[in-house]
Amino acid sequence: MKLIGLVACIVLMSGCAKVLFTTANTATLGFDGEIVEDIAYGDMPRQTLDMFVPAKQDLDNREFPVVVFFHGGRWTFGDKSQYQFVGTRLAEMGYVVVIPNTRLYPEVKFPTFVEDAAKAVAWAFEQTGQYGGNGEVFLTGHSSGAHIAALVTANPAYLEAHDISSHRISGFAGMAGPYDFEPKEDDLKDMFGPPERYPEMAVTTFISGDEPPMLLMYSNNDETVHITNLRKLESAIKQHDGTVKTIIYEGGGHAGTVAALSWANPAGLPVANDLNAFFQSVLSR
Repeated sequence: MKLIGLVACIVLMSGCAKVLFTTANTATLGFDGEIVEDIAYGDMPRQTLDMFVPAKQDLDNREFPVVVFFHGGRWTFGDKSQYQFVGTRLAEMGYVVVIPNTRLYPEVKFPTFVEDAAKAVAWAFEQTGQYGGNGEVFLTGHSSGAHIAALVTANPAYLEAHDISSHRISGFAGMAGPYDFEPKEDDLKDMFGPPERYPEMAVTTFISGDEPPMLLMYSNNDETVHITNLRKLESAIKQHDGTVKTIIYEGGGHAGTVAALSWANPAGLPVANDLNAFFQSVLSR
């Protein structure tokens, strides 16, 4: 078993995405709860989501907080099916989990994928009660998914389009999110431009201090998203007397925080425990 674990860790750190996700998602084979795939939250092909519900024996006379997770992929690639290990892990911890797809660039540009995300979050508020959700909804995500979830949390206009107040969001937890940066690559300039619109894609633009509590997680050797993104958002929240907690992990790289939710957890990061502690601290307030 130790040898199998070592091989799995090497595979997860090898950078081969297809093998990585296949290996991580073997956890679904032993999941005792319910997985409901491809639920439509809109009319477009990518407007679907997967649900992960705690085991039925845990549902007796109980309701669970809801966690909506948005995957990364530079706003251009990735699929909810690759992140079933996130859904099963959080469901085993006692959460009803929603993992949506949104439309991607170049099919759409900003802010369409954030509008899709808000539509999925609105669905979570309205529909997860039938799956055991208790109405408490947390948003989380990795990389570009963290950026999307943070914008839905910070900019009330996205949920107000669905007659839902952003104050209903219980909390936000972001892993390695690019919260405030200026696009340099041509595709990102096309995705978020023109330049006068760049402030609209910066989460810091919308921080007012009355957002729900935020947890910002980052690995100190992340070479994909610079730590200034975290520091700018952390500073903006503190300047407005908001509630924010920051965790900087030793090692793991850009993918380490989300990979830590897999059964292998190659960098050995305590992300699952830290997420759960944050959610429970908010719920106990």
